[in-house]
Amino acid sequence: MKSKNSKNKSKKKSFFFEDYIEPESLIDSKKLDLVKVSLSRVNFLFLIFFCFVIIFSVKITYLSLSPLPNKIIFSEKANKNFIKKRGDILDRNGIILARNIDIYSAGVRPSLVKDKKKLLINLRLIFPELETHKIKLKLKKNKFFYIKKRLTENEKTNLFLLGDKSILLEKYQFRIYPQKNLLSHILGQIDDDNAGISGIEKFFDKNLKTKLLINSSLKLALDSNLQHIVREELIGAQSDFNAIGSAALLMDANNGEILSLVSLPDYDLNKRFSINDDIYTNKITKGVYEMGSVFKTFTLAAGLENGIIDQKTMFTNLKHKIFCAGREISEHDNLPKNLSAEQILIQSSNIGAIRIAQKIGIEKYKDFLNSLNLFKIINFDLEEIGTPIPFRWGKCKLATASFGHGITTTPLQLARAYAILGNGGYEIQPTILKTRSNEYEQKKQIISTETSKIVNSILRKVVSNKEGTANFANIDGYEVGGKTGTALKSIEGVYTEKKFNTFVSLFPISRPKYVLLVILDEPKPAPYFVYEFPNGYKHKGEKRNTSGWNTVVVAGKIIEKIGPILAINNLQASNKF
Repeated sequence: MKSKNSKNKSKKKSFFFEDYIEPESLIDSKKLDLVKVSLSRVNFLFLIFFCFVIIFSVKITYLSLSPLPNKIIFSEKANKNFIKKRGDILDRNGIILARNIDIYSAGVRPSLVKDKKKLLINLRLIFPELETHKIKLKLKKNKFFYIKKRLTENEKTNLFLLGDKSILLEKYQFRIYPQKNLLSHILGQIDDDNAGISGIEKFFDKNLKTKLLINSSLKLALDSNLQHIVREELIGAQSDFNAIGSAALLMDANNGEILSLVSLPDYDLNKRFSINDDIYTNKITKGVYEMGSVFKTFTLAAGLENGIIDQKTMFTNLKHKIFCAGREISEHDNLPKNLSAEQILIQSSNIGAIRIAQKIGIEKYKDFLNSLNLFKIINFDLEEIGTPIPFRWGKCKLATASFGHGITTTPLQLARAYAILGNGGYEIQPTILKTRSNEYEQKKQIISTETSKIVNSILRKVVSNKEGTANFANIDGYEVGGKTGTALKSIEGVYTEKKFNTFVSLFPISRPKYVLLVILDEPKPAPYFVYEFPNGYKHKGEKRNTSGWNTVVVAGKIIEKIGPILAINNLQASNKF
C-alpha cells in the first residue's frame, strides 16, 4: 500500500517539476530566432520614429522663434507655384485695381452620391441660400453640375471637411477688382477664359497677357482717391436733383492724363453679368449728346482766332427771339439788347452767339470746330467710344450750332477741346495711361496763345461776375473759370422738356492745369435744396432747372474737396484779368 502511494506521489512531482524547469534545448530554435529578429525590428523602428520626433520638434521650435522676415521668405517660396495668367492693373499711386488670384468652384458628380438626403442637408448647412429643390432635379439628371463658383475660404474648407467623393473642388484663376464699382466703366471685365470683353481689360488684353506686364503691371493715370470723391459727389447730386444719371471727367489740361472718370449708374465688377441696359453706358466716352451753351465758347474763340471780333466788339439791337426755317430761337432770360462779345459769353446769349457766328461764316466756323476734333471718332484707350452724329451745314445749322443745339459730340471730346483752349492752344491726346510726358516735347499749336488768354479771362468772368451763369463754382482760392450748358434732349428726332445739363471748368485759370467736366442727365428742379452762395447767403425754393443751378453746384463741391489733393488751394485769383 505504501509503495503504491509513493509511486503515485513521485509521478505527480515529476510531472510538475518537468513542466517548470523544461530545458532550452526542448524549445524550437527556429521560433527563438524569429522572436529575436522581431525585437530587433521593433527597436529599429522605434529609433527611426524617435529621430523624426526630435527633428520635427527642433523644426517647430526654430520656426516659432524665427524673426518675421524669415517667415515672409518662407511664405514667398510657398507661393512660387502660383503663375499669373494676367498682369495687375494699378492706379497712379500703386493701388491695386485688378489682380488674378486662385479661387475654387464646387461641383457634384451624381454617380458618386451614396446618400442624397445627407448630401442635401450638408449643402444646405454650408450654403443656407441654396435652393434644394433645384439640386434634387439636377441629381436626378445624373450629370455633373456646379453648386457654386467662386467659393469663399470658409465654404471651400467646409466642403473639403465633408470628405464626400461626389463633391469636386476645382481650382482656377479669377480676376478680382478690390475697388468694386469705383472704376467699373474704365476697367471693364474679362470672361471665364481670361479674355478681356470690355474697358481697359479688352483694349489692353494682349498687353496684359505678356510676360512684361505679368511680371510688373499696367499703370493708369487715374487716382482712386480723386475718383472716390468725385463719385460720392455725383451720387449726392443724383439724389438732390433727381437725375437719372450723371458723369464727371477730371483731366490734366497739358498732357491729357485722365485723373478721374466717373459715369453713373455703375456696377460691381466682381459680380459679372451682361451690361445691356443703356443706363450703364459710359456717358463720358460713348455717350453722344447735344451740349448746349458750352459751344458758345468755341463760337467766341473762332471769332477771335479769325480776327473778326475782339472781346469788346459790341452787338447792338439783339432781339429776344428770331426764327429760322420756321423754328423759334429765343433767349433763356431777359437780356440787354446791346452786349459786347465777352458779355455774350458771360451772360450766355443765344441770339448774341448767332450774330457772332454769322460774322464768322459757315466755312471758317466749320474749320475751327474741326480743328478741335469735335465731330470725328476720337482715338482713345477704350473701345467704348461714341460717334458724333453727322449733319449738313447751312444757315440754320450755323445758327443753332453757335449755341450748341442740333450738333453733337462726346463729353470726352468736349473736355479735350476746352483743354486746348485753356492750355495756350496746344493739341493734347486724352489717355487713361500714366504717361512719361516730356516737358520740352514739341506740341502742335491749334489756337494762338493770345486767343487762349482772352478766352480764359472771359471764362473766369462767367464764374466770378454777378451776371455770370456759374457763380456757385466761384470757390475762394481756386481761380475757377468755365461755361454752363443746358440742352433739351432730342428723342427720336423730337425735342422734349427733358434736359441734359453740362458745366466745363478750367482751373487755376491764370495758368490752366486741370479741366473738370460735370454732366447731369435729366435733372429736376430742387425746390427743397438749400443753395449757399459764395458770400454766405442761403437760398431755398429755387425752381429753375438750368446748368447754373445744378451742375455748377456739383462742380464747385468737387473742386473744393479735390483742390487740397491737387495742391492748388493756395492760389489767389489773378490780377491780370
